Amino acid sequence: MKPAYTTEVVTDEQDFAALAPAWARLYRRCATATPFQSHAWLHSWWLSYGGRGRLRLVVVRSGDDLLAVAPLMAVRRPLPALVPLGGAISDYGDVLVDDERTETAVAALTEALGEAARTSLIDFREVRPGSAVERVYERWSGPRRRVSDSVCLELPAVPMDELLARLPSAKAQRVRAKLRKLTALGVRREIVHPDVVDSALRRLLELHQLQWQGRKVTNEHLRARFCEHLVRSVGPMVRSGDAVVTEFRLDDDVVAVDLTLLSRRLAGGYLYGAHPRLREHKADVAVMLLDACSEHTRHEARGTLSLLRGNEPYKHHWRPEPVVNQRLLLARRRTAPLLSAAMWDVAARRRGKELLRRWDERREQRERAGGGRP
Repeated sequence: MKPAYTTEVVTDEQDFAALAPAWARLYRRCATATPFQSHAWLHSWWLSYGGRGRLRLVVVRSGDDLLAVAPLMAVRRPLPALVPLGGAISDYGDVLVDDERTETAVAALTEALGEAARTSLIDFREVRPGSAVERVYERWSGPRRRVSDSVCLELPAVPMDELLARLPSAKAQRVRAKLRKLTALGVRREIVHPDVVDSALRRLLELHQLQWQGRKVTNEHLRARFCEHLVRSVGPMVRSGDAVVTEFRLDDDVVAVDLTLLSRRLAGGYLYGAHPRLREHKADVAVMLLDACSEHTRHEARGTLSLLRGNEPYKHHWRPEPVVNQRLLLARRRTAPLLSAAMWDVAARRRGKELLRRWDERREQRERAGGGRP
């Protein structure tokens, strides 16, 4: 009897591109998928950031359909490992598994990952709790470890009125006043049509650079390869309903552009650019953006409005729930020493961060006391 599925490790870039239709169907059948697992996002990321000879897509097929995909690449440093595509510019890492055939898909994918990682560690970063790859982790028979990764802040995906109801009355009144201020200024928002998304995204990046001028900024957002990735990936995502781009206008000028990514269970504000002119008018940009983002969840059954990675103080004004992403490390018995080395590195980095935090606290205390340099 022929097996119900076949497995393969795809290493060719053109084969990756050809998977788009089947990948899209699987993506729609995986409820836990985030936009960072869409084919448009990951294939575009590979074109901008991938390395020759390092592509490792572990796929499980059933005829012409995909039952599961683990989108990985091989790295050699700091340890030989298979890591998710998407890199640092993606807030969540995961695999795709067909919800209609979960047990078969997870079993086949786990077995295929074990074969693919004969000499490498498997290192899944930024795994959101409840993700599909957690099922692989539970089934894994070899050495494995789970450690904390980045913090994401999440709100319920509800209209702005319900978000305001979560706040103390005085703070909610201030937010309503800020919304009225935006209306009084004449700030208008418009959803960008797919045909002109490319130019809107370039305007977003121009405004993003302008708003951070003279301040610390994520340098990758200013690089040409990031712009190319964003423009190449988001257009198809807008057409498929996995992203929405919003322009904000004051008079006849575009003064802000926002990119929100969407999936079945989650909406997340990914990146925006805002002209300093808005702040000069005392417009609260954070309120403006969240109001727009909450509109994208009004008619959909998404459960989460994610503020994505980062523990910035302004996000806490909305009383979000902190959700800690996980790092899942999988090894075979022969590669257990790699797992031990990775865990030693995790512990060393945590100790270093704690020492730096204490050093900063002592410095601040001495500066407040007028003691000068520590």
